[in-house]
Amino acid sequence: MNFNKMKVPKLPGARGIATLLTVGVVGSLGVYGLNNSLYNVDGGHRSIVFSRLVGVKDKVYPEGTHLIIPWFERPVIYDVRAKPYVVESKAGSRDLQMVLVGLRVLTRPVPDELPTVYRTLGENYVERVMPSIIHETLKAVVAQYNASQLITQREAVSREIRKILTERAANFNIALDDVSITNLTFGKEFLTAIEAKQVAAQEAERAKFVVEKAEQDKKSAVIRAEGEATSAKLIGQAIANNPAFITLRKIEAAREIAQVISDSKNMVYLNADELLLNIQGNVQ
Repeated sequence: MNFNKMKVPKLPGARGIATLLTVGVVGSLGVYGLNNSLYNVDGGHRSIVFSRLVGVKDKVYPEGTHLIIPWFERPVIYDVRAKPYVVESKAGSRDLQMVLVGLRVLTRPVPDELPTVYRTLGENYVERVMPSIIHETLKAVVAQYNASQLITQREAVSREIRKILTERAANFNIALDDVSITNLTFGKEFLTAIEAKQVAAQEAERAKFVVEKAEQDKKSAVIRAEGEATSAKLIGQAIANNPAFITLRKIEAAREIAQVISDSKNMVYLNADELLLNIQGNVQ
């Protein structure tokens, strides 16, 4: 191989190197700007923009694609859909019974107030606000009712809790779509007292039934005795007025006996006296 005939490529000078570096930097900045100047806001979300120059902007951006200045601005995206938040709190009732109350609330930030929410509470606004106001509200409301009232007036208790919580959360620009009591758990002493009360009530109802039954039996005996006395009186009057009444009753009795014997599979022979048919001695 003849190395004398090979051409050596010319290297760029200092100006050429500077030009290449400038093009590279500008290209990199362009790529960075394209990748970071657009952002998307999904459905059910809203965004605000934090600027290194002016801080949090007051404008709230809706769903869609939006433009920002890379490095100088940063989007903060909030989910404005209602989300469940469950809390359990132990509170004392008016009759000094300890009650464990489970509460479920649907919370969401007020979309138009997101800049204020970010300035005052940050992105984890639920954890910063809801536990404290829920515990305080539950203790205040439960203390107004007896333990038995918490059971029988559960809807009213839930309505009162919702009213107070909604007002308290509104001060922090948080909306509550629903507030409901999921469970009420009482202490063992209260449950034992309720069971004893139910047993006593059942015993009282049983005793009341026994008394009423005795009264009814007494009335039935009186009515039955009065009926038998009236029947005997009427029979005596019938016999006195017509002696043949006894003969008629004997005939009716004999008919019933004969009917029973005829229905039997066994053969029975009875004389007239046993069938009560010897009525000749009764006829004068």
